[in-house]
Amino acid sequence: MALATAHIGATRYVTRIATGGDLQHSFTADEPERLGGQDAGPAPFDLLVSALGACTAITLKMYADKKEWPLEALEVRLEYRGGEQPPRIDRVLVPSGPLSDEQKARLADVAERTPVTLAIKNGVSIQTTLSAS
Repeated sequence: MALATAHIGATRYVTRIATGGDLQHSFTADEPERLGGQDAGPAPFDLLVSALGACTAITLKMYADKKEWPLEALEVRLEYRGGEQPPRIDRVLVPSGPLSDEQKARLADVAERTPVTLAIKNGVSIQTTLSAS
C-alpha cells in the first residue's frame, strides 16, 4: 500500500506532499513559472515519470541481484510526451557493467512488467470522495 497527502495553501500552486508509511517523507511540488507557478518543486507529470523511473530502477536492480548479474548501475531516462496522440512515456534504460546482450534484453523485458509500469499501462481505478475535514 502507498500513502500520500497533498496540501495546497495560499501560495499559487505550491503543494506540500507527505508520503511513506507514517507520512514521514515530505517534499514540494509546483508548476513551472511559465504556467504561473513558483517552480519550487517538480510538476505533477515530473512526479509521475519519477515514480516510474524509481520503480524501474529498483525492480531491475532487485532482479539483477537475484540472478547475481553484474549490473553495476542503471540510469533510467524518461520523458512524458503529453502532446502526442495518444500521450506516451518514452523510457530508455542505460545499464552499466559487464552484462551480456541477453541479460540486457532480459532487463528490458522485465522493465515492461514493473509494478508502476503495469499500473500506468493497465490504468488504476480512482475512487474520489469528499470529506468535511
